Amino acid sequence: MATASSYDRLIRAARLAGVPRAQLENLLRAGYVAQPKQLKFHAAARRADDPDGPDEIGFGGARGPGKSHAVLGQLGADDCQRFPGLKALLLRKVGKAGREGFNDLLPKVFGGLAYKYTPSADPPTLTFPNGSRILVGHFQNEKDIDNYVGLEYDVIAVEEATQLSWAKYQSIRGSCRTSKSGWRPRVYSSTNPGGIGHGWYKARFVSSNDPTRLFIHATVDDNRHVNPEYLRVLNSYTGWQLRAWRHGDWDIAAGQFFTTFRREAHAIKPFLIPTDWRVWASMDYGWNHPQAMYLLAEDGDGSIYVVGEHKERNWLIPRHVDAFRALLGRHGVTPDRLWQFVAGTDVFASKDDGATIAQKYTAQGFSLAPANTDRINGAAEILAKLGDIDAKIKPKLKIFETCGHLLDCLPALQHDPHRPDDVLKVDADENGIGGDDEYDALRYGVMARYNPAADILDYYRDRAATLRSSSA
Repeated sequence: MATASSYDRLIRAARLAGVPRAQLENLLRAGYVAQPKQLKFHAAARRADDPDGPDEIGFGGARGPGKSHAVLGQLGADDCQRFPGLKALLLRKVGKAGREGFNDLLPKVFGGLAYKYTPSADPPTLTFPNGSRILVGHFQNEKDIDNYVGLEYDVIAVEEATQLSWAKYQSIRGSCRTSKSGWRPRVYSSTNPGGIGHGWYKARFVSSNDPTRLFIHATVDDNRHVNPEYLRVLNSYTGWQLRAWRHGDWDIAAGQFFTTFRREAHAIKPFLIPTDWRVWASMDYGWNHPQAMYLLAEDGDGSIYVVGEHKERNWLIPRHVDAFRALLGRHGVTPDRLWQFVAGTDVFASKDDGATIAQKYTAQGFSLAPANTDRINGAAEILAKLGDIDAKIKPKLKIFETCGHLLDCLPALQHDPHRPDDVLKVDADENGIGGDDEYDALRYGVMARYNPAADILDYYRDRAATLRSSSA
């Protein structure tokens, strides 16, 4: 039973989160007592009423913070109660067990509300006395989303949003519109790291500073109602599962190829490149898909630094060249200092006008050389350069913090199920989102310094030094 002191703590937490009094009263009237991180999500939902407020709000990260309670509570206990006739769509990726879990969830969130739930309707529907409705759409495959596209919903909530591709999310988001005066359409979402939508969701919500979108990060530690058994299960995981499901780490996910990538270890603050360091450039050419270009440097110990990044699509070559010259200038590098400028083999293929992309770059002052495009050895070389901080193997590949696209791309790359030693090839979508163009350009750049013979000599040299040390 709630005590006066617990209500005082709730009121203080609600005030701290920015929850209006009327909203808190709605939630409590329903019998739903939100926790601090859930309160932040609810406050963000009310900010969506403002013309300059967010219209997309994400909640979650790890497993177990009470995402389903928060999303359902916001839809039914607040939105549907304060706007009569509201039409809400709740999309859930569930099977039979999930449907039964939803039935169990209703009395926990709406215990103090009058409502009618019709599970036999298509889709199942919750109806409130004021005419507001929540249509519960269940999807098991992406194509099931098409059943709801094209209709009009005042508010949409998507659970497990990373199970959708960007194209499917975009299509269902296009159905979020309204004719109700005083209501501003918005989309809520909840999810964990991983899934086919991991890359776009992270870029759109977790890493974005766009004020029209907010993400509330939460873990099981934010849910005091979690039973100890479930917490022990989460703590028992290892590797990517521990980082993703227990801690909500968006830099790791199921099937991740570069499992030793750690943003805190591999991303570094920029510095001026010493004049005696080798510098070179790499490029993955593109027109409809993004073109990625990198400036790289190597210190005296063989560590490679990704210094500068340029990524754009639908740009003509002179515009790319001007941007890359400016990038070089920002890092105190003149074009004639470049040891090499490597690019994929496609730039050396003849085009309709007879001139190759490489020849067009030569005319702009940059002579391109064919990159080593060996995918298997390229992936292995990057893995080796990343090191393994958990095993106390120091990284020999560092990336300047300003190379944000690459830092987001690397942890999202997956194993190719048909070639486990290769990275799964992924194209950017029609909006240029996602893809592996940054990785390809990095791979070309790293492979420019690939020398197996030298690596073998280094191995035996280090091995001999170790033996001498142990015998001393």
